[in-house]
Amino acid sequence: MENKKTLSNRLTTKYLLIIRNEENFAEKTTYSFTYAKIILFLVLIFMSLTALSFYLTTTLLEEWFDPRYAQLKATRDVISLSAKVDSLVYEVDKKEQFINNFKMIISGKDGEYEQVEGSENIGSNEIKEIVQSEEEINPIDSEFRREFENKGVDLQYSESALSQELQEFYLFKPVEGIVSDGFDPHRDHLAIDIVARQDEPIKAVADGTVVFSSWTQDSGYVIAIQHRGNLISFYKHNSELFKKVGNFVTAGEVISIIGNTGELTSGPHLHFELWYDGNPIDPEEFIRF
Repeated sequence: MENKKTLSNRLTTKYLLIIRNEENFAEKTTYSFTYAKIILFLVLIFMSLTALSFYLTTTLLEEWFDPRYAQLKATRDVISLSAKVDSLVYEVDKKEQFINNFKMIISGKDGEYEQVEGSENIGSNEIKEIVQSEEEINPIDSEFRREFENKGVDLQYSESALSQELQEFYLFKPVEGIVSDGFDPHRDHLAIDIVARQDEPIKAVADGTVVFSSWTQDSGYVIAIQHRGNLISFYKHNSELFKKVGNFVTAGEVISIIGNTGELTSGPHLHFELWYDGNPIDPEEFIRF
């Protein structure tokens, strides 16, 4: 009596697949297999297809097969937009502080100025709009000198406090020349005049952002630079300007050429002013000419 085969015997029994030529029955190739190998091969194919399907449905075909895709995408977009809005609000606040400080200095008002971190990164377009709007309201040729030399100037500041605040500054000499007229508030000369050679380059006294660069009737071509610590330097009567509003300049960088432009000039020279916290200061106290 023939013994009944068990499951393990059936799975491990070897079979031979012979492929012959149909015409002459010549043997072409043979394959040896067992049911166990066939089952293992099918399982591997099934697992591979399952992994490939999972990958496609979670990446390339996620939009079609995942019902949560639209909601998750919308949530990610909202989070990204919220981060951008927070960043824009922070930048706007910094620019508003910078603009308010500049307006207070322009108007000569007393008050505490907020130090704006990263003010050198403010774009030129925003500053140009502020300056242009001021120009449209008040004619720049008459307001410029009146705001900074004749109106509401408070000279009662503490020299010790001023020296302490500015002792960390190292100011470059703006031009090589001779001081022909010094700082004298009693006759409304809130600057020093420096005579130099023709076409002598004018340099920035410290790092800062250009906040004014234009033509005025009284002072000709004028450029103003705001430095850190609420310090502003003015360079007047230039023959040519190399920097525009919003440009960041480094100490010693050439910003203009000495000239003789404007009505309030008697010859080629640089009219150089320093303003600290809305008050004019003597440049010769901080720069050796």
